[in-house]
Amino acid sequence: MMRGTFANVRIKNLLIPLKGDGTREEGGVTLFQPTKEKMFIYDAAMKYIAQGTPTVIFGGEEYGTGSSRDWAAKGTQLLGVKAVIAKSFERIHRNNLVGMGVLPCQFQGADTAQSLGIKGDEEFDIIGITSDIRPQQEVTLVIKRKDGSRQEVKLLLRIDTPIEVDYYKHGGILPFVLRELLAA
Repeated sequence: MMRGTFANVRIKNLLIPLKGDGTREEGGVTLFQPTKEKMFIYDAAMKYIAQGTPTVIFGGEEYGTGSSRDWAAKGTQLLGVKAVIAKSFERIHRNNLVGMGVLPCQFQGADTAQSLGIKGDEEFDIIGITSDIRPQQEVTLVIKRKDGSRQEVKLLLRIDTPIEVDYYKHGGILPFVLRELLAA
């Protein structure tokens, strides 16, 4: 099931260069950034996990539409994704991401991965995730580019309710429930 998490034939990964005819390749492929090697997303994710490199996904509007079942968020988490940053989220999928311990963040204003010039070879930090996080607080995405430049962008944390804060702090709903049961 993990191999199928991002295997939809309609996915167009903007990290993949355009084909000779000017169209974008579709399907679950990406570039493994250290080598720029094109491979299936699952294979790249396993390499990042083996290296201890956490990953982030950048998405567009209504990220997660059509994938509201909980497996889509489980697969995302199992592939080592720590955060999804999108223009907006499908409601149930956003909730499922939180339930799996994946941080959903939303671009503000006109910001998008494209407008920020994100190419995929950058390093990212999300600042403001502390023990006293609040629903829908503002956090900061720090983009460190290969040329040494640094850019800070404000994001909206899409952990929307106090119980979701608790789920996220415990690494997801399952660890939260287990800790509650052990404490009883």
